[in-house]
Amino acid sequence: MAYLNSQLQKRIDEKFYRLQGLRLLPVDKVKKLREQFAVEMTYNSNAIEGNSLTLKETFFVISEGITIKGKPLKDHLEAKDHQEALGYLYDLADQKKQSDILEMTIRNLQKLVVKETASDIAGSYRTGNVIIGGASHCPPDAFEVPNLMRNAVNWINANEGKMHPVEFAALAHHKIVYIHPFFDGNGRTARLLMDLLLMRAGFPLAVVLKNDRKKYYQTLEQADKEKFSPFVDFIARAVERSLDIYLNVLLPVTSKNQKYFSLSEIAKSTPYSEKYLNLLARQGKIDAHKDGRNWRVSLGSIKNYIKNRQRQR
Repeated sequence: MAYLNSQLQKRIDEKFYRLQGLRLLPVDKVKKLREQFAVEMTYNSNAIEGNSLTLKETFFVISEGITIKGKPLKDHLEAKDHQEALGYLYDLADQKKQSDILEMTIRNLQKLVVKETASDIAGSYRTGNVIIGGASHCPPDAFEVPNLMRNAVNWINANEGKMHPVEFAALAHHKIVYIHPFFDGNGRTARLLMDLLLMRAGFPLAVVLKNDRKKYYQTLEQADKEKFSPFVDFIARAVERSLDIYLNVLLPVTSKNQKYFSLSEIAKSTPYSEKYLNLLARQGKIDAHKDGRNWRVSLGSIKNYIKNRQRQR
């Protein structure tokens, strides 16, 4: 059964093939994009778990080695640990010959994520039961974890390449979070694994934004009840955002239709209010991505939406 919205999948596929079709990508631009996404990923993934560093502070900590006055040492260490885990992820993703995902791969990601903040449990499955604060899902008993992780890894290796990469990566992410195999670092590890699977399929790093944390947890909870579509679509929007950013940097804008505007700006050129455009963006009905807290959308996307509505009528 497919869980990814067909309209969203079509947009992602079109952008993915446009990106794949670019030959001889400028090395300097690709390098800067990777660096930008690495900082974004480190900041957002840690912030979702409560880290207090801002995006700019995260950049200074991991790029300049600067200590931020008034911020906990733990937050600095988490940023550095996550950056090291990303380096490991890039090494795995860049391997010319892709091998099966191993349990040790996932354990190594978690080991790096908590290396300096929880070294006593780094790389080890939990030995006791846990409760996830604010969630209705109760993770499996600790004695079940090794077998469940073996099954999850077997599922990953059996299904890679057999479904849409975005859907596959999202479902793999959920499987790890559902098992909650570690005492700490489960969310960060699951998001890193998801990105590893996406990058093996040729996609750029996808970032779950801190500003979308509430929606992220809501759709994860729906997936816990085997309602997978909302979570898969949520992750797909994160993937689409990354594709938009890459294409925007690597491809020149040749017309006003391709340029991205804020909703307040685009509302002046369309029959829709800013509030209605916001609703369409949140529902994934128009091609839009987030820049911080704000949605950005192209005029061409609105024209396509209007054209499709007229056809349906």
